[in-house]
Amino acid sequence: MGYWVGVMRYLAVMIAYLLSGSLVAATWTVTDSASLSAALMDAASGDSVHLAAGEYPGHFVVTKTLTMTSNAKAQLDALGSGSALTVRAPNVTVKGLSIRGFGASLYDRDAAILVEAGSDNVRVLDNIIQGPGFGIRADEVQNIRIAGNHITGNAKAHKLDRGDGIYLSYVTHPQLYQNTIQNVRDGIYLENVSHSRSFDNHFSEQQYGIHYMYTQDDEAWHNQAFNVDGGYALMSAKRIHLHHNQVANAVDFGILLNLTHESKLHDNQVLATHNPKGDVALMSEGKGIFIYGARDNQIYQNLFEANDTGINMAMGGEGNRLWLNQFINNRAAVKYVGDSLLEWSYQGQGNYWSDYQGWDLSQDGIGDLPYQPNDSLDRLFWLYPELSLLLDSPVVALLRWLEQQFVPVSGKGVRDSAPLMQPFALELRIAKEYQ
Repeated sequence: MGYWVGVMRYLAVMIAYLLSGSLVAATWTVTDSASLSAALMDAASGDSVHLAAGEYPGHFVVTKTLTMTSNAKAQLDALGSGSALTVRAPNVTVKGLSIRGFGASLYDRDAAILVEAGSDNVRVLDNIIQGPGFGIRADEVQNIRIAGNHITGNAKAHKLDRGDGIYLSYVTHPQLYQNTIQNVRDGIYLENVSHSRSFDNHFSEQQYGIHYMYTQDDEAWHNQAFNVDGGYALMSAKRIHLHHNQVANAVDFGILLNLTHESKLHDNQVLATHNPKGDVALMSEGKGIFIYGARDNQIYQNLFEANDTGINMAMGGEGNRLWLNQFINNRAAVKYVGDSLLEWSYQGQGNYWSDYQGWDLSQDGIGDLPYQPNDSLDRLFWLYPELSLLLDSPVVALLRWLEQQFVPVSGKGVRDSAPLMQPFALELRIAKEYQ
């Protein structure tokens, strides 16, 4: 009997302790800037701060593990300078806020939401952000999750003067998904980041969709980029897995591999990359994919259609494997001016070239003659652009036809020894309104 009396007394004490609020997370409902600042200061770790509808002018700082929520009718306004919300604690969640009025100083890291070093496991979800600086910026953190946000920059500012939609520096294992980002510098900019996962994001009216710089072991899939300067820029990076992404109506490139190594690119679709002021001789035309000094990458099952140039390769980009890609109705399929002979097929499978003029007598789906997209005349015109007036002359057309009737024997250029005779379907296709 004494044992059970002791147990009952212990339970009674614990129940009283819980009811006192000592172990129960509190919810603070605030209605203005003063009550919000007070709640952020007085709340205990683990509490929630709910913002009622209304305006909240000022600059706010989270220094404890809190959850900040609203129904997006609560609007933080930084009044034109600095960052609207600064996070200086781990395990913070910011969800459903509307944020505007933050500053434009990229040097001072002005942002709608600034996550400072050591603030690991932060969640930034379903916020509406509009302003000239960084939408969401995080430095030196781990496991940040940024999802479902709508971020709009300053469309009137020059692209390079805008903040990035999402800017991460020295961050590991971030997850970035289902964000809609427009009128910024880069949609997602990653510098010295590793193991990022970016998927189901939508980018438009900006410099690049996703920009990797000095990153490694990243993956991006099911992202869409439209009306951008470039879709996906992989620069000085390694082991990037870029797959099932789309880009249409870019100006400079759909995909850029610049000094990037050991990466896989497959099932991506690049349509209508066009630079109206571009010059092929200066490599400023719209390129479906631009490979510059990149090596040991695998590029397969991608679609490059209706671009100024399907693929442009320069400055040591020879050491890559390309097969099962489709180059359809590009103004020029390939531009390569180098001293090597590159083979663009693998294990008996080449690429599909819509301008291939060979035949398939064996009916195995592989062209009987190798495909050489750049003949000697192409290289001549690139080296001497002043001869471009002769491009459409009957003599040049005859010389091209004669050269294509023989197996290429040149010791330089690109050769596909197993060109595919028919295109094939990909898993995804860019919506017609963007074509």
